[in-house]
Amino acid sequence: MNTDFERRQFPLEHPFTIARGTQDTATVVTVSVSDDDGTTGVGAAAPSAHYGETAATVDAVLPDLLAVVERVDAPEHLARIEAGLRDVVSGNPAARAAVSIACHDLVAKRADCPLYQYWGLDPANTVETSYTIGIDDAETMREKTRAAVDAGFGTLKVKLGTPRDEQRLSAVREAAPDATIRVDANEAWTPREAVRNIERLADYGVEFVEQPVPADHPAGLQFVHERAALPIAADESCMVASDIPQLADKCDIVTLKLMKTGGLRAAMRLIHTATAHGLDVMCGCMIESNASIAAAAHLAPLLDYADLDGSLLLADDDFDGVPMPAGHIDLAAIDGPGTGARE
Repeated sequence: MNTDFERRQFPLEHPFTIARGTQDTATVVTVSVSDDDGTTGVGAAAPSAHYGETAATVDAVLPDLLAVVERVDAPEHLARIEAGLRDVVSGNPAARAAVSIACHDLVAKRADCPLYQYWGLDPANTVETSYTIGIDDAETMREKTRAAVDAGFGTLKVKLGTPRDEQRLSAVREAAPDATIRVDANEAWTPREAVRNIERLADYGVEFVEQPVPADHPAGLQFVHERAALPIAADESCMVASDIPQLADKCDIVTLKLMKTGGLRAAMRLIHTATAHGLDVMCGCMIESNASIAAAAHLAPLLDYADLDGSLLLADDDFDGVPMPAGHIDLAAIDGPGTGARE
């Protein structure tokens, strides 16, 4: 087995603002894992400082993580590899996810089938991804919404968490009267603020509200869930499958991200655990390259919702991925085996 990694930086099409701040570039670390026949699997880490990871920390731990893959020397032993990754580095989930994705891509390529087929999933049973409208002045958000609707997107995720949230949401709704709208506050509100704000948001036909209160305030999340006029999704509150039992009475939906779970097998565990607890599941993402988004898209047949537009927010991407025309995750259109990530 041969392994390698490389840091890459991608400019965003537009500056992207959420309640915590603004970014105009995305730094990812791409990983490759090759067998002796020259077949190569690719993955990528999109680290988030909010979860204690940076490109520098990913670079620092990847040699030890990739040494696990080389030591196992059999990519089909995915359970052994992911357990070995956790033994070497208990944190750094984005770095572990990059290795997991690359190994899954390689294994599916060796089996000469797309990843969803390797898992036995139905490519016809997918969901539509939302397209995210970041925080900006109301007129700019209106213009971005019109562009998304013109591109065919029927589901929008609107970032809020400002003193002028209702003005911004009103502009989006006016520009997209028929769209499904979801709102993400990214931990910006207190519990009582959240209940009041959500009552007003409901007038705009919002489908659900994601992470209204800080992740370190589980009692606040429960307070909102019990009183809110709309369903509640937990994102920053939900990292891995073991978080689910504590969230089951505090939300309606959990949001998984490969960069939080640390790998595809861990993502599967989270999905099944959430389903067993009666929760719906959405797969989200950071702003990422298709080198990682493509793998997440193969989970679509297991999801209730998807928010996998991370690569669509880039000005350019070195990788093609799973086709998503007008937001439809079209697994059947993948050209070739693996995740569909092609450089």
